[in-house]
Amino acid sequence: MGHGRSRDAPAAVDVLIIVDTLSFSTAVDVAVSRGAIVYPFSYGDHKAAQAEADRVGAVLAHPRRAAGGQFSLSPVSLAGLSARAKLVLPSPNGSRLSAACNGIPALAGCLRNADAVAKAAREVAGSGIIGVVPAGERWPDGSLRPAIEDLLGAGAIIDRIALPCSPEAKVFRDAYRSAGQSLNRLIRDSLSGRELTEAGYVGDVEIALEQNVSAFAPRLIDGAYRAG
Repeated sequence: MGHGRSRDAPAAVDVLIIVDTLSFSTAVDVAVSRGAIVYPFSYGDHKAAQAEADRVGAVLAHPRRAAGGQFSLSPVSLAGLSARAKLVLPSPNGSRLSAACNGIPALAGCLRNADAVAKAAREVAGSGIIGVVPAGERWPDGSLRPAIEDLLGAGAIIDRIALPCSPEAKVFRDAYRSAGQSLNRLIRDSLSGRELTEAGYVGDVEIALEQNVSAFAPRLIDGAYRAG
């Protein structure tokens, strides 16, 4: 969603905020809050991901369903990351969008860090344009599936940026404002929320619902998200 004087994103924006609430952006925030560095990587090619992890001296996050307590896209699994740890984090949505930023300054935003990310975006953009990108999900055939958790997460950040914005951004902001005390229920009951809960990852949903508990604004620098 464009913020400011242009609706042409991403080429015409000065900073991008990627919002993948369940769970990439939340996972990145949890990791960066612990002092870790996160390298986003496109999902689906384990061999290439392992090669990248070896290249940068990082641990490769495993699929969420993998047994054995490994680090994964599950934010709960990242609570044990040590400071200065390096993690290659494959994901089908947030990582793919991160790779598409093409040098534009980018931040990983979610409900946990909405205030911090809004502040950082304004500082990075200056008088320029802020683009907010709700990641969405995918249906089994690969087509885009709207995801209200990303709509509401983006709306929370847009609300806190508090600048004139495009009609599209206003709709997201107003949806967040309208959700009010129903926000947690809406996300828990969303398709994405129910998928995670039914798969046994209710803790990941609950972490993602925490609002403004993080003072960090993970920024993509040299291919990795770091504390801003």
